[in-house]
Amino acid sequence: RYLLPLVLILSGAFGNLIDRVNLGYVIDFVHFYYKNWSWPAFNIADSAIFIGAGLLFLHIVKQKNSDSG
Repeated sequence: RYLLPLVLILSGAFGNLIDRVNLGYVIDFVHFYYKNWSWPAFNIADSAIFIGAGLLFLHIVKQKNSDSG
């Protein structure tokens, strides 16, 4: 049940760690623009960490709600 969120978090962290060790910095390569608006640059590893953390949070909240009810 918690496997997917943990895999996403750990794989994203490991991907960023590989960049940090090999290059000395993390490569951010996705940057969206729309007219004068710009979303901050990020990479796939950052996305995996964010999505994994969100899923983990939802699992924990759902678990607490089912335990209290």
